[in-house]
Amino acid sequence: MLSYEEAIDKLLAAAKPVEEVRHVPLNAAAGRVLAAAVQSTISVPPSAMSAMDGYAVRAADIQDAGTCLAVSQRIPAGAAPTSLQSGTAARIFTGAPIPEGADTVVMQEVTTATEAGVVFNEVPVAGTFVRPTGEDFLVGADLLKAGIRLRPQDVALAAAAGLPQLPVFRRVRVGVFFTGDELVQPGEPLPPGGIYNSNRYALCALLEGLGCEVRDLGAVPDNFEATRDALRRAAADNDLVVTSGGVSVGEEDHVKPAVEAEGQLQMWKLAAKPGKPLAFGTVRRAAGGESWFIGLPGHPVSSIVTFMIFVRPFVLRLQGIADVLPRGLNLTADYDWPKPDARREFLRARLSERGTVELFPNQGPGVLSSLAWGSGLVDNPPKQAVRRGDLVRFIPFSELLS
Repeated sequence: MLSYEEAIDKLLAAAKPVEEVRHVPLNAAAGRVLAAAVQSTISVPPSAMSAMDGYAVRAADIQDAGTCLAVSQRIPAGAAPTSLQSGTAARIFTGAPIPEGADTVVMQEVTTATEAGVVFNEVPVAGTFVRPTGEDFLVGADLLKAGIRLRPQDVALAAAAGLPQLPVFRRVRVGVFFTGDELVQPGEPLPPGGIYNSNRYALCALLEGLGCEVRDLGAVPDNFEATRDALRRAAADNDLVVTSGGVSVGEEDHVKPAVEAEGQLQMWKLAAKPGKPLAFGTVRRAAGGESWFIGLPGHPVSSIVTFMIFVRPFVLRLQGIADVLPRGLNLTADYDWPKPDARREFLRARLSERGTVELFPNQGPGVLSSLAWGSGLVDNPPKQAVRRGDLVRFIPFSELLS
């Protein structure tokens, strides 16, 4: 069995970003992966601006409290001011450009307006409340690095620089199907021995949450030829094929031999719990080339956790994202785990109100309610017993779902 580190290294070494680049408008860019670094073509602000409603002045013109200056112009945001006349003040508003000759803004709260002009009740400090040219960024500055998933604040930064569109990688196309004669669609009558297909909705949602273009082929019977046919159809126009179920060694587990017939397996067993059976390889396309393949366990918890830990980084790397591994927190355990497994364990857990980590009492691979209850996973090394008060590595779901 491969260790966690060996499996991750193998997956990430194989994953090559899709090559096609799209130029999309800003309102369609959030959630996409930036394909090239972006530089600014302007400085922001483009000229010195006021950070306050008040009066733009030369600080040297106000030597004493009580000085009164005539108001020579009014400058709202968006106006083009004239040079400030010596010995005068300009009424100015937040975001308005500083007139040439002024070096300070005095906020209106420390002034008094009179018929003769404006009285300054305090002596200002030169440079106060002035945003200098390029305070945010200068022309030519590197704004965004390639290989990041664009967040709303990243898109806002590009907009502030006046960029109408951004270069992004094409979405990764993923075909999914689910094996098992026992699978029933929610809403249909549940026959004896049947179970509702929760993996279908979990995996499609997980892939869509990563920004993939998902093609759902539905459930496939436990049949070798049907599984081969589903693999061929899924591989035809997708970058990746993901399945759940049928990857163990039972008589009704047809995914592994079907993949070997339609392509090749590069990895199968992992020293991870949940997630021992994880099939990774390729499926040939009839038109030439191949699609990546990942087969997940059938138990709902095993399928979802294995996706979070192993499939997510692989998909992110296909998308062109550089930083793909989740970040964990070292927190105090509020539980005992006296009988650890020899494999690396990913335990369903959540943060308590005290900031400690609580463990769900039933860690069985079919207990889906443990994931809904939890807020993350404890990454527990092989054979690592835990006593209440020990530090453990907690990975929040926020690190595993996007």
